[in-house]
Amino acid sequence: MAAAAAPKAGWRGRLERLARPRRPEPLPATLDRRRVYILPTAFGWFFLLLLLAMAVGALNYNNNPALLLALLLAGAANTSLFAAHLQLSGLQVVAIDAEPVAAGKPLQLDVHVRAQPGRTRRGLRVECLDASAVLSLDKDAGTTTLEIPTRRRGRLHPGRLRISTTRPLGLARAWAWAWPERPLLVYPAPEAGGPPLPEGSGDGAQARLHPAGDDVHHLRAWRRGDSRRAIAWKPSARHGTLLVREYEQPLGADLVLDWHDVRALAWEDRIRRLARWVDEAEREGRRWRLQLPGQPALGPARGAEHRHACLRALALMPEAGGGDVGPR
Repeated sequence: MAAAAAPKAGWRGRLERLARPRRPEPLPATLDRRRVYILPTAFGWFFLLLLLAMAVGALNYNNNPALLLALLLAGAANTSLFAAHLQLSGLQVVAIDAEPVAAGKPLQLDVHVRAQPGRTRRGLRVECLDASAVLSLDKDAGTTTLEIPTRRRGRLHPGRLRISTTRPLGLARAWAWAWPERPLLVYPAPEAGGPPLPEGSGDGAQARLHPAGDDVHHLRAWRRGDSRRAIAWKPSARHGTLLVREYEQPLGADLVLDWHDVRALAWEDRIRRLARWVDEAEREGRRWRLQLPGQPALGPARGAEHRHACLRALALMPEAGGGDVGPR
């Protein structure tokens, strides 16, 4: 299931399809002079009309100082076009990365840019999927973060990255495109409510440290905020320092989160419930195994990497009707 930006319609969309690059490309991507485009801004068009009026008036009245002023302003404007072009020429989009989030939450997309040393580049604007941010390179590298809205689970193709500037005088806008081929990942949105975790099964009984458990696991040094009831006074007196009892609480056997156990729900609701159970199992420190149709079981395990693997598998499940599995 992939989420992609809708193609722009009209003349602007047709022009963008003709611009370089014309297809996704691996990073790093260098913005050379053939990929930099430049056009006057609204203020630039006004300035151009003003210069034409000054030049026509100076020629009509044979006013050499006014003609000289018009030519000097035209030279400054022409120089600003080269300066705007040089702000982008030679830039290199090194990489993009983002931590996956649940659908509906904004995705923080980090764009890493590098430039040739020796030239300060400020006031650059990076745009992607209707999100924009300002980027300044004081040395030879910089990073900016775009907040991209997400709506659907699955792969999110960022599409074209546009880097633009109107510096130094605001008379023209120079821009260039980068088109990363690497998609981003959006987790499924977990179910807002619902039944608790299913009972564990198998022989993998687990235990975790808990301040109000049943059995003492070990003694540790006292930390600020520990309850006085947890202090082991006799061992503390023997060692000359405060020691605190650390308990353990049994958690039961490994969890089995099976796709077929939630077959009474609609397709997307199954995915959302399993995503919530994965988050709850991770918060409680449980070990779990995720079983999805047509895929090898994930786990049993626990931890951030196992959670990511399970949520990624759920995010990349096909859409409803793409191979549903009936009762076993």
